[in-house]
Amino acid sequence: MKNILAVILSLVFLAGNAQEEPVNVITTKSEAAGREIKITFTKGEAHNHPLMAFWIEDASGNYIETLYIAESIATSVFEHGKAGTEGWEPGIRRRPAALPYWGHQRGIEAKDGLYIPHPDNPMPDAVTGPTPQSNFTLKTKTAASVQTPFRILMEINQPWDWNDYWTNNKFPGDKEYMTSSQPAVVYAATITSLEKGKTYEMKLIGRSHHSGEKGKLYDDLETLTTAKNIVKSVKIKIKIPGDE
Repeated sequence: MKNILAVILSLVFLAGNAQEEPVNVITTKSEAAGREIKITFTKGEAHNHPLMAFWIEDASGNYIETLYIAESIATSVFEHGKAGTEGWEPGIRRRPAALPYWGHQRGIEAKDGLYIPHPDNPMPDAVTGPTPQSNFTLKTKTAASVQTPFRILMEINQPWDWNDYWTNNKFPGDKEYMTSSQPAVVYAATITSLEKGKTYEMKLIGRSHHSGEKGKLYDDLETLTTAKNIVKSVKIKIKIPGDE
C-alpha cells in the first residue's frame, strides 16, 4: 500500500512540475499604424500541420486585409513541393483547395485563373510566416483605417484527413480535392467595440469548397469530423491604451 501511495505521489509531483509545451510567437504587420491585436491559438486533438490564414473584413463581409498567411500559400513554394533524386525538395505547387475562402474573399485572380497568390506575385513578407506546428500567439496590427465593428476570420485546412463521408474516391479525378480531403473550415469573431481587457473567441461558422473552385461558405458541417477538432480555441484581444 505504501509503495502504491508513493507511486501516486510521484506521478502527481511530475505532472505538477512538467514543463508546458512552448508557445510559438509569430509577428506580422509590425509597421502598421492601427490597433495591436493578439491572437492566441490552442490546438485541438486532430491538429497535424494545418495551413491557415487570418484576415479582416468589414461588417458587411468585404475583405479589408490579411493579418497572417502561411508562407507556402503566400508564395506557392512548398518545402515538399517536388520529388528530387534524393527525396522531396522545395518546389512550386498550386493548392487552390487549401484556403479557398480566404483566396476568393481577397479577390485577386492570378494569371492561371486561381484565387491564390502566384509565385510571380507573392504576398508581402509583412503578413507571411512559417506554418506553426503547435500552439502559438499571433501578434499583429490593423491598418489605421480599420474601424469597429469589423470581423477577424481564420481559415484552416489539414490535408489527408479523410473520413466516412469525405473519402478519397468521393470526387474521382479531382486532384485538388485529393490534396485537401475534408474541406477547410472557417472561424470568425466580430469586434464590436474596443473595451479594455475584453477577449473575443472565434467560432466555427462554415466550411469552404472541397476543391477551391468556388468562394462560397457552406454551413453543412455535420459531415465533418476531425476537421472540427484541429482547433481547440482561438482567442482575440485588441490592445487599447492602458492594457498591459
